[in-house]
Amino acid sequence: MPVINVGNLTMGGTGKTPHIEYLINLLMPEYKLAVLSRGYRRKTKDFLIADQYSTADDVGDEPLQYVKKFGTKLTVAVDNNRPNGVTNLMENDPELDVVLLDDAFQHRYIKSGISVLLTDYRNLYTDDHLFPVGTLRDVKSAAKRADIIVVTKTDKVLSPFVRKSVRNKLNIQGHQSLYFSYLQHETPLPFPGFQLPGFSEKKKYSAIIVFAGIANTYPMKEFLRRKCNELIVLEFPDHHKYTKKDMELVKKTFDDQFTNNKILITTEKDSMRLMNSPYLRILNDLPLYYLPVSVKFHGLDETNFNNQIKKYVRENKRNR
Repeated sequence: MPVINVGNLTMGGTGKTPHIEYLINLLMPEYKLAVLSRGYRRKTKDFLIADQYSTADDVGDEPLQYVKKFGTKLTVAVDNNRPNGVTNLMENDPELDVVLLDDAFQHRYIKSGISVLLTDYRNLYTDDHLFPVGTLRDVKSAAKRADIIVVTKTDKVLSPFVRKSVRNKLNIQGHQSLYFSYLQHETPLPFPGFQLPGFSEKKKYSAIIVFAGIANTYPMKEFLRRKCNELIVLEFPDHHKYTKKDMELVKKTFDDQFTNNKILITTEKDSMRLMNSPYLRILNDLPLYYLPVSVKFHGLDETNFNNQIKKYVRENKRNR
């Protein structure tokens, strides 16, 4: 059965979640699809299928985001044991066509049909070092196992010179395809359950207070700086579970801005962790929004990437 693995060599920050969502949008209209994740920092154990009633504590923030965004048309499961997870998915749904492995580049117990390696344009794995000196969690030579390498979070305008320079830096092998993508930030949306007016695209806010528990906030900051006169950023560790003290700090930071024309913004992934937090009530009366993000590929990269993925799935779809 077609198994597509999306991962990285670094400790987060490459845009893995929106790239998984890109693949879901690409394949779901034609195929029965499942996403398998380990469910990072969840409190449950073993194999578990997520549903609309799941929480981030049950399945992790990223799997919960897939469930909330794509609903029952997509199967989302978590299991630290990837072979066990795929086996359970196949047994639970005989009609299943494709499995996407979320963050499994280092897991070699399953041989993926296509392995997609992501690397941040501003922190290429060739320029990085093994943790704790750098952010690499695997050796650079492991990149040779990738079938596709995607350079993520590039600028929206990409010159042929930059393409050639990056290709040379990454030393792309003959069996590998190289693509370039960037993040498209959408209009911020009111936090679920908060009765708020729509985000204003016509005027600048006096202040936007951002709080985020993700690995790299720089694309978000670049986008929001154009929407306000002053951007205040509170950064927390990746996958951070917010405490009462954290929420009080966010509220105090908001209250300290001496203007009425101000809002709070967090990421979509953070909103998954906050949704069931007992401390969200501290922000109840505040204008809290979250920022959706999607992936776009440059030029012909979109067509070529889509065709390569679809060709693999079409040629390896299992017979029933």
